[in-house]
Amino acid sequence: QVQLVESGGGSVQVGGSLRLSCAASENIGGKYCMAWFRQVAGKQREGVAAIDRDGRTRYADSVKGRFTISQDNARTTLYLQMNSLKPEDTAMYYCATLQSDTCPESVRFYNYWGQGTQVTVSS
Repeated sequence: QVQLVESGGGSVQVGGSLRLSCAASENIGGKYCMAWFRQVAGKQREGVAAIDRDGRTRYADSVKGRFTISQDNARTTLYLQMNSLKPEDTAMYYCATLQSDTCPESVRFYNYWGQGTQVTVSS
């Protein structure tokens, strides 16, 4: 049973930066896909970024060039560096993982989730 704990959320002004972290209970990078999702109240959870076990990354069009997903060398912590933040980035951010060679886009495939960390961007 993989446990995930997010941290690093907070309130920031437009154009600011935040770095989210997701600590895993075990080394999972070698066989798992890890991803960040976000959700605004009343809307569907959407994919933000993902990194597969070979280090290949994928980003939502809305965050390309502004967000960077990465892992530490021990593959126990997932990061999301968020720069040039916009009000529309305001959401609860979740990390998620599944044991897979690739990273599916749909939330329904991910079987391990963190509790979420709130990001609020104000103008």
